[in-house]
Amino acid sequence: MRFLAATLCAALVATSARAADPAPVAGSGGMVVTAQHLASDVGADILRKGGNAVDAAVAVGYALAVVYPQAGNIGGGGFMTLRLADGRTTFLDFREKAPAAATANMFQDASGKVVPGLSTDSWKAVGIPGTVMGLEAARVRYGTLPRAVLMAPAIRLARDGFVLSQGDAGVLGLESPALARDPAAKRIFLPQGKPLTKGDRLVQADLAATLAAISKTGPDALYRGPFGAAIAAASQAGGGLITRDDFARYKVRELKPIECDYRGYHVISAPPPSSGGVSICESLNILQGYDLAAMGFHSAAEVHVLVEALRRVYVDRNNKLGDPDFVANPVAQLTDPAYAARLRAGIDPDRATPSAALSPAAPAHEGQNTTQYDVLDAKGNAVSVTYTLNDWFGAHRVAGRTGILVNNEMDDFTSKVGEANMFGLVQGANNAIAPGKAPLSSMSPTIVTKDGKVALIIGSPGGSRIITITLEAILNMIDHGMDVQQAINAPRIHHQWLPDVVYLEPFALSPDTRRILEAKGHTFKDDETWGVAEGIVTGAPTLKGRGADAAGRALSFGAALAGATMFGAHDAREGSGAAVPVN
Repeated sequence: MRFLAATLCAALVATSARAADPAPVAGSGGMVVTAQHLASDVGADILRKGGNAVDAAVAVGYALAVVYPQAGNIGGGGFMTLRLADGRTTFLDFREKAPAAATANMFQDASGKVVPGLSTDSWKAVGIPGTVMGLEAARVRYGTLPRAVLMAPAIRLARDGFVLSQGDAGVLGLESPALARDPAAKRIFLPQGKPLTKGDRLVQADLAATLAAISKTGPDALYRGPFGAAIAAASQAGGGLITRDDFARYKVRELKPIECDYRGYHVISAPPPSSGGVSICESLNILQGYDLAAMGFHSAAEVHVLVEALRRVYVDRNNKLGDPDFVANPVAQLTDPAYAARLRAGIDPDRATPSAALSPAAPAHEGQNTTQYDVLDAKGNAVSVTYTLNDWFGAHRVAGRTGILVNNEMDDFTSKVGEANMFGLVQGANNAIAPGKAPLSSMSPTIVTKDGKVALIIGSPGGSRIITITLEAILNMIDHGMDVQQAINAPRIHHQWLPDVVYLEPFALSPDTRRILEAKGHTFKDDETWGVAEGIVTGAPTLKGRGADAAGRALSFGAALAGATMFGAHDAREGSGAAVPVN
């Protein structure tokens, strides 16, 4: 993530220096981890008031729309994975959907060429938002507190404003040229004609009024009322496709999560229209055949098999998955250990497989700037949420006087089969644009259990890299014994089939390891940091227990460990978030 490069800390160094990481935050009565500390405080306060994890997740969702406007949203959509205290698991899909007037070639010109910027920087890029409907569905079905109680903190933060930290101001400064092009966005985020800076107060009076109306009358204020009508009017005036009828037709889907097992742990993650759960489970099934712990963290041997697994998984991800209402997803095949064994058998331990050699016989595109948050309550209810506007501030447009930033999620569709989207994904016909269809996503809100109890809640933003961020955090904890903070902070690698390049965060590989892998045929590209993962682990800071913490850090917690049953970690790559315990 571009503005976060300067925040790379001592944690992102080689394994031997992992002791430099801060200790995870300890708690016993609940834990909330988000990318913005004020939103984490909101969630923790809801737990203290007797709300459950779902109540806190709903309150956090609305709060982030105010204090993390670059990705928190009511103008976008997302996914929620739930594992309830009684053992039930479920998944809420409130992903954005294409308008009824959308067509498969809407981002191409008359000659069939993709028009640059049309799927990202126009009103045609905007999908029907689902967040408000999704948060309400979660509250009604699994929450315990009234909507007014859960929305009151967000309304207050929007009405009274909040003081910007350096992290808040940094992203506003970075995106201010794009925000300045839209008069409504400029009025909010550049009130004096220049970006707000650290210490300034961001007040969003229009958004406060919109939130107050939703609090009073529910989602109908947006989906059948004046605010949806205002978005539709702004879309039509700007050459977009959204109508009031598109809002009226929107529905939340409740789906069965993707589930699999890895080395004695049970993984619960996102099903299509997310590719996340399928891809994570397919990867874990392949990697189960290797002793990653013996290979060592980011050794040449481990990175080689990890990249080769990802290369094969992303072929399937990009060509075989899509909205389940429109395509038949071969989930059972892709998550079958026997299928993984066949893929594993094709991995040469000494040579990289050229991605071109894995291309499908016939051609059967996601924003990095999303946000993740996790909630765990004292009873064991666990919620993992990833939601998004796609790019930072979505389409950089605010609909009239609603205060709502709209998404540019239509770019997640395949604008043209065989051509990359803005994040380099080359996708197939299963993800082609169609009216009412949800674009394929990589968002992977994930919960891991052990012996029937929640062990880990994990997820991240990062576009197509969400899958590898979440996967690597799981591997770091299960195979390499890291605590949750170390696992999240550890430097990352990424491969997504095409382009045939392994992306590296700073310090991800030693020079010697890189040379060994290059000799095997791998090609590398150095990159800045990416993703902002959030995690909660239960019982001890590591999944293996305190005694298995090689760095000995857990034992140094001292009094902080007394009675602690959960440990939260916010990614060191981003400075404004926090893990907030309830004790």
